[in-house]
Amino acid sequence: MSSFEELAQLGERLAATKKKLEHAALIGAYLKALPADEIEIAARLLIGQVFPEGDARLLNLSGAAIERAIEQTIGGPSVFAEIDGAVDFGDAVEKALAKRWHTRRGAPLALVEVYRAYEEMADMAGAGSREQKDARLRELFARASPREAKYIVKHLTKEMRVGVNEGSLLDALARTTGIDGETIRRAQQFTGDIGAGAQAALVGGEPALKKLKPRVGHPLKPMLAQSAQDVAEAFEKMPGGQIALEYKLDGARVQLHKRGDAVKIFSRHLTELTESMPEIVEQAAREFRARDAIVEGEVIALTPEGRPRPFQELMRRVGRERNVSEMQRAIPIRLYLFDCLYRDGALLIDQPNAARWDALGAICGNVARVERIVPRDVAEGEQFMKRARAAGHEGLMAKNLASPYAPGERGKHWLKIKPVITLELVIVAAEWGYGRRTGWLSNVHLAARDEESGELLEVGKTFKGLTDAEFKTLTEKLLALKIRETRGTVWVQPQVVVEVAFNNVQSSPRYKSRVALRFARVVRFREDKSPSEIDTVQTLQRMRNE
Repeated sequence: MSSFEELAQLGERLAATKKKLEHAALIGAYLKALPADEIEIAARLLIGQVFPEGDARLLNLSGAAIERAIEQTIGGPSVFAEIDGAVDFGDAVEKALAKRWHTRRGAPLALVEVYRAYEEMADMAGAGSREQKDARLRELFARASPREAKYIVKHLTKEMRVGVNEGSLLDALARTTGIDGETIRRAQQFTGDIGAGAQAALVGGEPALKKLKPRVGHPLKPMLAQSAQDVAEAFEKMPGGQIALEYKLDGARVQLHKRGDAVKIFSRHLTELTESMPEIVEQAAREFRARDAIVEGEVIALTPEGRPRPFQELMRRVGRERNVSEMQRAIPIRLYLFDCLYRDGALLIDQPNAARWDALGAICGNVARVERIVPRDVAEGEQFMKRARAAGHEGLMAKNLASPYAPGERGKHWLKIKPVITLELVIVAAEWGYGRRTGWLSNVHLAARDEESGELLEVGKTFKGLTDAEFKTLTEKLLALKIRETRGTVWVQPQVVVEVAFNNVQSSPRYKSRVALRFARVVRFREDKSPSEIDTVQTLQRMRNE
């Protein structure tokens, strides 16, 4: 078995350089030297992903739990407050242990041992689970060097900061194996598991990668959209009249998998939602005109008059496991379909959007498709936008009629058009309020993801847009995710995704991202989105330049 120290050392070397070729060489050499059954684990941990996407297991370890385990390990009060210059929680833990002259107690940690400990902690639930997790975490820290402890914390907080993301890892695999990058990326898009893709590429080569196909019952990563300011911009970006416009519903995006009479529903980040939507399962099983199918759609909550309810009300239904029948009566939901990815043995993702829309119409039965037109010009598109807004929807989606479906990619083939520009960002810190907001964490620090390094970079702050009740709820949520606190600012694990409206983007020497939002305000919490799905720094930079 390989040692965990080797993974930690690799992390340090990766963090020390920004050269992509050097990253690829370091990653490739490390993964090739591993036993075949450890490649999956190591590949995921390199990007801070403990379990495959869609795996329902959660570690649920707060910053307070980690700090408590460190205090117990070093046998005294935490020295985090004395540490200056720590760039993240993992770095602070390393400095704290080194300052207390911590030495490992017991045999060195193996990579597989650490991963098994993560699995055990994820499985701990119910009465006494907190104590069990604390004890298991203390065992890890006791046997870890300060550097190893740093990387254990990075995995637990999903804050790696070593300059490696999913894209750069896939690039490293392509350079190491000589396999075409598109083949590797496509396998990853199908499986949603960077570990499985890495093992297939390094152990079985191209034949093994080509065996990784979409399977009914196993969700594909969703295709994502960029933003357009208005219908005219969408037409400019999709020349030649190859454009369809659809209502952009303010709901929860879902992927439905039907095999025979069985139907499963998955969220946009691949978690299963089947049990929370029994009426949708029943409708799909009854109506779909296919034995096996994978289709995509949006679920919205409705008022008694049939108009969309606020997104926050819908979230009370999505993923709910208790009192589902009561919630069915209280918050009725409806499914609208917009894409067909697979039907009775035929994979359709390489077909153009227009063909997939026709295939969807052939199998959807009495399940509604989203409202859609193929506009002749901008004026017709703008009228369609007015109809969407009048019906209570938030805007339009523009789709290139000739485009294939690209799982996991955010390209220009799909554009979201809203009257107000918004982005999805993640909260990385918040400041204690004053005056009426005393006792609440209010001024939140917002971050976007650097698509090249994977790093979360701040792009602004705001305390606007939230009600008093939301400030109170947010404070409780952020304190549970607390990493450290300095001068009235609480730094947190980057898990709370928010939709943010703003006036424009300006250059900013203050932030490493070099951009800042003007007049930002939180529109809503996006519980349906994970930090991996937030908008990128490069998107903001393009907005600044336009």
